[in-house]
Amino acid sequence: MKFLHAADIHLDSPMAGLQARADLPPDLLRHCTRRAFAALVDLAIAEDVAFVIIAGDLYDGDWKDFSTGLFVAEQMKRLARPCFLLRGNHDARSVITKELALPANVFEFSTRTCQTHELGAIGIALHGHSFPNRAVPEDLSAGYPEPRRGWLNIGVLHTSGNDPGEHETYAPCDPGLLRLKGYDYWALGHIHQRQVLGEHPWIVFPGNIQGRHIRETGAKGCSLVTVEDGRIAAVEHRALDNLRWALLEVEAAEDAPLARRIADTVAAALTAAEDRPLLARLILTGEAMPGLATDAERLAAECRNAAIEAGGTLFMEAVRLRTRPRRSLEAGALDPLRAAFEAGLADPARIAALLAEMAALRAKVPAPARDALDLPQDAEGLSRLGEEAWALAAAAIAAEQPA
Repeated sequence: MKFLHAADIHLDSPMAGLQARADLPPDLLRHCTRRAFAALVDLAIAEDVAFVIIAGDLYDGDWKDFSTGLFVAEQMKRLARPCFLLRGNHDARSVITKELALPANVFEFSTRTCQTHELGAIGIALHGHSFPNRAVPEDLSAGYPEPRRGWLNIGVLHTSGNDPGEHETYAPCDPGLLRLKGYDYWALGHIHQRQVLGEHPWIVFPGNIQGRHIRETGAKGCSLVTVEDGRIAAVEHRALDNLRWALLEVEAAEDAPLARRIADTVAAALTAAEDRPLLARLILTGEAMPGLATDAERLAAECRNAAIEAGGTLFMEAVRLRTRPRRSLEAGALDPLRAAFEAGLADPARIAALLAEMAALRAKVPAPARDALDLPQDAEGLSRLGEEAWALAAAAIAAEQPA
């Protein structure tokens, strides 16, 4: 017997910041998350799974219109097998104001308490607690019941775990305590990067099913879980995305043509994308070369040209420099300037002021687009932005120096 574990569908989430780009085909971005969700249903049918789990954030927020709900109803009818749905922070009961009756094969976990759904014919008990509100600061897993003896027990939980990374903290929990619960599998959601926190028992974040911005690179999909003799026998990642994001890191150096290095990196990224279109960010490292700081358009075109040569499809999100000054500069010539730059960013008062400005700017952006913003939210993020800013400044200075 098999089942699918997915999370963080974010249905109809916009590709923030890209909708107005004239160089991107509209069909590339339109209904990207819907196509990934349809691929999830296709996989469930092809693998003849017994049921599907969605561990939170099926929706990205309140519906703009009823077409979102109608699309889900259509896909659930096509699924034609049980789907166990948990609400997360993006589709909490208090967030979604428009409602349609769920198809009969969809079983939603209660928002009031941990609820157990049983599949008695195959001896499986699923325990889950949906989010009543967007903000859930408490550990919901503490209220999950003891496992059913003789059954295969699955805990369904939307949580930031104990290390939210770039994500906000919701329903935090300790993976060690999840292990002690005695369940056979923990189907988690909220963290968009696939993570396996343990195998005895399995504790899995499957990641989201479609990357939506440059911080969501690599294959996106769900977990296909195989059960044999009442135990979890295998957990496999299956890709569902129809558009993939990639970081193309290329070193600039005088001893090799930059175009050749770009071509090799693009070809490798296209191979890894398995025939999917790529949205990519080029990051140049190594020694600053003349003209790089002002040649982003040509560099983006080099990437597109390399993709055409390799027989793939690639579009550019941005070009960024993280280069170091050229050796032709006198050794240490920029050290005083860099020291002053770094000292300015090390001042606690200035850090607090800059982060406050970033937070105010984020607050002005509509909620669906905030995740795509490349604005730092803490001192570490500000430091990374400072490194990038210094690389741009150093490259510009180096470009003015004689070879």
